[in-house]
Amino acid sequence: MGLVVWRIFLGKKEKKLKKVEKDTTKANYELFARKTEENILSTFNTSKSGLSDGQVVMSRNQHGTNKIAYGKKTPFIIEVLKSYITPFTLVLISLGIISFITEYVIAPPEDKDLFGVIIIFTMVFISGTMTLIQSVRSNQAAEKLKSLVKVTAAVKRNNSYAEIPMEEIVCGDIVKLSAGDMIPADMRLIATKDLFISQSALTGESYPVEKRAEGKVSYHDTETSYENLVFMGSNVISGSAEGAVVAIGNQTLFGNVAKELSSKPIKTNFEIGIRKTSYLLIKFMALMAPTVIVINGLTKGDWMEAFLFGLSVAVGLTPEMLPMIVTTNLVKGATAMAKKGTVIKNLNSIQNFGAIDVLCTDKTGTLTQDKIILEYHLDCEGEQDDRVLRHAFLNSYHQTGLKNLLDVAIIAAAKDELDTDSMKYQKVDEIPFDFERRRMSVVVENAAGKTQMITKGAIEEMLHISSYVDFKGQVTPLTKEVKQEVLAKVKELNEDGLRVIGVAQKTNPGVVGEFSVADETEMVLIGYLAFLDPPKETTKQALEALKSHGVGIKVLTGDNALVTQSVCKQVGLGAEKLVSGDQVANMKDDELKRVIEKRNIFVKLNPQQKGRITKLLRENGHTVGFLGDGINDAPAMKLADVGISVDTAVDIAKESADVILLEKDLMILERGIISGRETFGNIMKYIKATASSNFGNMFSVLVASTFLPFLPMLPLQILFLNLIYDISCVSIPWDRMDKEYLEKPKKWNANSIGNFMIWLGPTSSVFDITTYLLMYFIICPAMAGGAYHTLSAEQQVLFIAVFHAGWFVESLWSQTLVLHALRTPKIPFLQSRASFIVTAITSLGIAVGSVLPFTEFGHSLGLAVLPSDYWIWLVVTIIAYLLLVTVVKQVYTRRYQELL
Repeated sequence: MGLVVWRIFLGKKEKKLKKVEKDTTKANYELFARKTEENILSTFNTSKSGLSDGQVVMSRNQHGTNKIAYGKKTPFIIEVLKSYITPFTLVLISLGIISFITEYVIAPPEDKDLFGVIIIFTMVFISGTMTLIQSVRSNQAAEKLKSLVKVTAAVKRNNSYAEIPMEEIVCGDIVKLSAGDMIPADMRLIATKDLFISQSALTGESYPVEKRAEGKVSYHDTETSYENLVFMGSNVISGSAEGAVVAIGNQTLFGNVAKELSSKPIKTNFEIGIRKTSYLLIKFMALMAPTVIVINGLTKGDWMEAFLFGLSVAVGLTPEMLPMIVTTNLVKGATAMAKKGTVIKNLNSIQNFGAIDVLCTDKTGTLTQDKIILEYHLDCEGEQDDRVLRHAFLNSYHQTGLKNLLDVAIIAAAKDELDTDSMKYQKVDEIPFDFERRRMSVVVENAAGKTQMITKGAIEEMLHISSYVDFKGQVTPLTKEVKQEVLAKVKELNEDGLRVIGVAQKTNPGVVGEFSVADETEMVLIGYLAFLDPPKETTKQALEALKSHGVGIKVLTGDNALVTQSVCKQVGLGAEKLVSGDQVANMKDDELKRVIEKRNIFVKLNPQQKGRITKLLRENGHTVGFLGDGINDAPAMKLADVGISVDTAVDIAKESADVILLEKDLMILERGIISGRETFGNIMKYIKATASSNFGNMFSVLVASTFLPFLPMLPLQILFLNLIYDISCVSIPWDRMDKEYLEKPKKWNANSIGNFMIWLGPTSSVFDITTYLLMYFIICPAMAGGAYHTLSAEQQVLFIAVFHAGWFVESLWSQTLVLHALRTPKIPFLQSRASFIVTAITSLGIAVGSVLPFTEFGHSLGLAVLPSDYWIWLVVTIIAYLLLVTVVKQVYTRRYQELL
């Protein structure tokens, strides 16, 4: 990043440095600030008359165009590939191709069968299509960054001004600025008049800042601190100026931020967790499937049949609906949050929302209302006094030109507290504000012909021009002692984060039409005004709610210490020791990592420092959310696990955000946390329950394959069983989570899934094996007429069909009902019940699987009708299974401190 490297030729004093080349933006801006007006114009081969047409072409060729390059949109074909090509679908596609070759291409004509292939590719199609649809929807948020800088500017070329599109501005152009203008490029001021600039979107500063062409130049840690430089993305509050463009497009500070945003997004905890889980389950599949093939090949002697069975086991072990279940959960969460005023731009951010254990937030516009209010109007003894407000109103109301934020606050307060309509005053004259005096005066006359000069401005200046002080209507000389008392009160207000200005007046000041700065003497100080950028009404409640849910709060702001400390006290964040941007700049990463764990309030930060702190918090193991609304927040939002913004934020902040709050009520954050944890919990239900039950079923297959003279289940039966179960699991996103689960942040831990499989998987195998024994030694002999080895070939076919049907139904019952047992650490059905949708869909799946052996379709799958006494044994088996699972999960929870 940074500006194009310019070779700087300095004046006589700077020639001692010879030729200076700097890589960093900061160094270039420092040199631009130090240059004289002549040096700046010479550097860019321009003059006060502006560039000629030929010089414009040369500058554009050398420095480029004034366009911001934002991140490229992902092509639709890439979205398609990402949706259909996942670790699980790759496995299924590979198995489907192998199955197609073995079961259709090379199979004898009488054995050709595409049913298994169709089931596999149906799973791939359903999962991929749903993922694609939701991905496309989530990416439809319009890219509105360019609207922020789509402006025209008054540019001087060939010695005349003309309005031209911002994109046509080049380095060296002379640009005229006036109140209300958006600054179209980074500029070095060459002439100013009463210029106030709002840099809040860039820096987070609450108040407009003064800029001057001949401002003092000293070393600054932040580029925006230089008084004679202004930057793209800020705007003119009042006054006018001329400036020479020194940086355009991606070379500007704004462009640097945009460049950072176009970089490849970091992998969030959610994405890392999904990937690790996918690889873990594939490893289990890669181990189990070949083992099944070898055992069945050796024991049965038919290696082709064993190979097909192994493929089916691999499919059975693969949670192929994981992408679909995850996406459905995320979409449901996004839909629910949209109804509550939150737009989810990045679906994965919902889970990250729930996993947040540290929320970093800017102050201005997020914690605060981003507007100035008049907090106090005090007399010189520090008491509320309407007379002070009345005089301030007359000054602000009658001044000409653009009202600044302080004037707006004074007028609003006066209209609320005073009868302003009864103030029959007429303006006589005014002495405008300037930066040398730091005050402005108006002269007004009442109906009786009495004139008054009313002046307001910086407290030091007001004390300087005042000779008297008004104490409750008694005018007395302004002594040194009184001045000290006034300054002490002002300091006290400053420490509370308030900005203070003084108000003075003088009766019958002079001859009408001849007023000047010389008349601002021997005035009477009547009081002062204290202003505040107040916190939002719901901020304190929202932050307390977040803390109660295990989310730590850190304030990262560009504003100053006193204002930040005051706001933090008001919202309940305490008055702890603050860390400044200067201190952050001087710390190495290891030291800063320790500091950010101990400290929660950071002030005077630039955008890069905010991003650095966010990055280091993630390296410390935290899941980090960043709430911001300004350009200066965008890099940190991009580096966080989840970036959060508000609808009133600048577009670049909204572009960087994963989550946008449509309302200013920050309680939406708490609802987002809850929705994220609900979504995460439902995803983990599917993964853990499915992985453990699939692992248990396949472990049972291994055991059965060692002693059964036939396959425990046919490949098609395994595929169809898996399909029924997966369809039942589609209901999981509509399940509810236990209240206790939502109290703490949840992180994705792939190792916990492996532990869960090992503990809970073999539990189901216990009852699979009892079902084998029941079917092989009791149920099937009774149906077929004897033990398997004593039967004829036709009777053995019936024996096998009954065995397959018995295990198919038991496996479906246990695999589906265990969802209810593993969805909560509590006792299922009694202490915690699933939602109606989950109960209805899983019950329907069990019903379909139970009826299947009695249908023609079931017979085509190789299943036979089951006897009535089987169902009694089944109920006993399932009850015993659920009891054992409940016991094992309690032991597991005590050992690992969590279930999901």
